[in-house]
Amino acid sequence: MNQEKYRIENMDCPTEEQLIRNRLEPMQGIVRLDFNLLDRELTVYHHLDDPQPIVSALVKLDMAPRLLEGREPQSEAPSGLSAIKKGLLAISGIAAIGAEVFSWTTGQDTSWPVLVLAVVSILSAGLPTIKKGWIALRNMTLNIYFLMSLATAGAVIIGKWPEAAMVIFLFAIAEAIEALSLERVRNAIKSLAAMAPEFAEVKVDNDWQEHPVAEVTIGSRIRIRTGSRVPLDARVESGRAALDQAPITGESLPVDKQVGDTLFAGSIVTDGVVEATVTSVAGDSTLARIAAAIQDAQSQRAPTQRFVDQFAHYYTPAVVAFAVAVAVIGPVLFGGDWSYWLYKALVMLVIACPCALVVSTPVTVVSGLTAAARHGILIKGGTYLEGGGLLQAVALDKTGTLTNGKLALTDAVPFGEMPIERALLIAASLDDHSTHPVAKALVAGWRVQQPNVRLLPVENFGVLNGHGVKGTIDGQQWHIGNHHLVDELGICSPDLEDKITVIENTGKTAVILCTGSGPAALFGVADTIRAESLEAMAMLRALHVEPVMLTGDNSANARAIADLLGIQDARGNMMPESKQAAIAELKDRYGTIGMVGDGINDAPALARADIGFAMGAAGTATALETADVAIMDDDPRKIAGFIGLSRRCASILKQNIALALSIKFVFFSLALSGYATLWMAVFADMGGSLLVVFNGLRLLGYFQKKHGVL
Repeated sequence: MNQEKYRIENMDCPTEEQLIRNRLEPMQGIVRLDFNLLDRELTVYHHLDDPQPIVSALVKLDMAPRLLEGREPQSEAPSGLSAIKKGLLAISGIAAIGAEVFSWTTGQDTSWPVLVLAVVSILSAGLPTIKKGWIALRNMTLNIYFLMSLATAGAVIIGKWPEAAMVIFLFAIAEAIEALSLERVRNAIKSLAAMAPEFAEVKVDNDWQEHPVAEVTIGSRIRIRTGSRVPLDARVESGRAALDQAPITGESLPVDKQVGDTLFAGSIVTDGVVEATVTSVAGDSTLARIAAAIQDAQSQRAPTQRFVDQFAHYYTPAVVAFAVAVAVIGPVLFGGDWSYWLYKALVMLVIACPCALVVSTPVTVVSGLTAAARHGILIKGGTYLEGGGLLQAVALDKTGTLTNGKLALTDAVPFGEMPIERALLIAASLDDHSTHPVAKALVAGWRVQQPNVRLLPVENFGVLNGHGVKGTIDGQQWHIGNHHLVDELGICSPDLEDKITVIENTGKTAVILCTGSGPAALFGVADTIRAESLEAMAMLRALHVEPVMLTGDNSANARAIADLLGIQDARGNMMPESKQAAIAELKDRYGTIGMVGDGINDAPALARADIGFAMGAAGTATALETADVAIMDDDPRKIAGFIGLSRRCASILKQNIALALSIKFVFFSLALSGYATLWMAVFADMGGSLLVVFNGLRLLGYFQKKHGVL
């Protein structure tokens, strides 16, 4: 199957999208059309040997298509209205108002001043509408341009010249305002991709030179100073710095970076200077993948959007047919002048356009997608944005999601008269020679508590496989290891046994420091809970979403962590296939289920869940590509943030649909009773479109208003 992507310069709203669908979908060889309305992109999947018929069809529709090659950057369309358009709108408005004034003062709709002013108004602002209406007529499409053109022509035929001018002017004004509103959404998305600078400071021989980021290759050495943005994904080679990673991960606080750490394009160096090696070219950076994922998500129509499109497919022809019946049958059944009934029918034709209904959904969904991306939550489409609000339970992997994913020293209990500080120093001196994760955690804990103290020299160091290590310090033999070690040494007492049991029952690993005569200290090492995890679980429960823990750790560890977090359902010893089975069982119990994992090891469970969340996805291409929702940092609170956003999005979608249909119903009733005029119907229809657009745009500020602390 072949694929062609086009930039459609004249595709501004769902009206043009439907016109293109009506023309291309019936063509032989066309498989599927994907629209990115806000970026004016059309992707055509086809079996044609030559795509020229596609281009020809788009040209005949006056869509100005341009073939896009690969990841070609978007051409910058001029923002706002041009001076010429503003001037024509001003002339049209003055002329339309003048025609109305002459009509009201003289009582004549067809006097020559009224005719001249009406013609000037229609020609100034209405030619694009009339041209599009003619294209729609040729393609047998009932869209707003055809209906407005028909209403204008009908008003002229029955002598309502001032109303014809006012209709065309109001429609042009409303279209311009709607275009500016949609441009705001476009700019919000473009701002994500534009966060990376255009130039990078690259080391060439022994000099630093400014190079366009598009020309910088993998492996190049770059320098980023305080106040600068990181131009490309890179790895720190020298220096230290604090970086604001909010554009990528949504983190509110700067993150310290040192040698070996990853830098993300678009991040801001708030303090320090670093030199780094480029790890990806501009088009493959994490920031670029985020922007590309949002653009791809726009082409996936959400369930509500599919429903609205289907509704509009039947609504418009039905209302048009009713309007025709009113014009034809009205004079026969109820009497009266034919122009009176024709006028009513023309008002109904304006009401027949479902523009407000159709435009409300994509604007709302894309606003939600963009707001989430700014907050470090990458949603792969409107389907998942809407589906998040339906979640009844969320299964979470423990390690790396609810916990930090690395061991840390948590307990230090002295035995005998030796101060615990001295015991910790001896234990760290022994374990510094070991590569075991528990030993490394103990040494790291010592460094935090005694940063200015040097380790003691160790002689006769030896590893006791499966038990621990031993060594001589200051002429005394020491052992440090697990429960089995003290049993083997024969120094385990009831008191020590009780203390070991207390530590192990809380999901920690017990480490005992001892001499040949007895224990000197007891340490606890564990994977510590994230600072945000407790709040994250409370947030889920506040949303009436049940958290469930699924972990490969033993059941005792799972239960200990779950008790600290208030999780009722915690399951340990879970292999990937058993996690998948657990998701299936949870779906039977709760209904809609989410699964939070790393996007790789938990792939079967993520695939089985209704929505799969990948934690810590920044810089991980696999997680960005496979997850339904990617949390760019490791903050589990963003799971609840996503669900809250989803529910807010669903609420706004319902508001927009109710608002659009209510306006239609009210003016349809007014039209039947003879109280609605043509320009009032246009004002109401396009006013309704603007209301739903502005309502949808409110989602852009969701996290700033509701969750700015995250």
